Amino acid sequence: MLSIVYLIVDTVATILGGALLLRFWMQAIRVRPPASVAQFTFTLTDWLVKPMRRMVPGVGGYDWASLIGALVVVGLATTLYFLIGFTGEMVAVKVLYRFITWMIYGLMALLILEGVFSWVNPHAPLAPFVRALNEPLLRHLRRVVPPLGGVDFSMLVLLILLQIILMLVREIFPPYVLA
Repeated sequence: MLSIVYLIVDTVATILGGALLLRFWMQAIRVRPPASVAQFTFTLTDWLVKPMRRMVPGVGGYDWASLIGALVVVGLATTLYFLIGFTGEMVAVKVLYRFITWMIYGLMALLILEGVFSWVNPHAPLAPFVRALNEPLLRHLRRVVPPLGGVDFSMLVLLILLQIILMLVREIFPPYVLA
């Protein structure tokens, strides 16, 4: 029964946390989202971000309330681990691990989505938006990894680098965090 509760809480937290991280990333790189994405993201997250902005103002052009909101969401979702005997320190370490992996998996999802758009329908309405979200990460990599035969391998290289980072993160954290 507890696993069902974990599934529901994790699903809700992942959707909300993902929207908060997307909101942060869109504002950090100054990308204007399409109306449908903006409506979904802001409607889903305004209830948390707007009150948090009173306590955590944007500094340096970054929407820190969105990023801290995502951390709060992962923290609240992870508190369920107290029910199976985790200590406060163990839960805090698990929160940090989950937060880092959410960011990495979010970037991986954006890369995969751009790859699908580029092969299936490069003129899809969301394709330029996803491309703009990935551009700051890929711009520097494209200087090192030039296109070969007209094919851009920078997305694949970045995806592999993110997987390596994820492996390194798994090595850094204690085994109980990974379960």
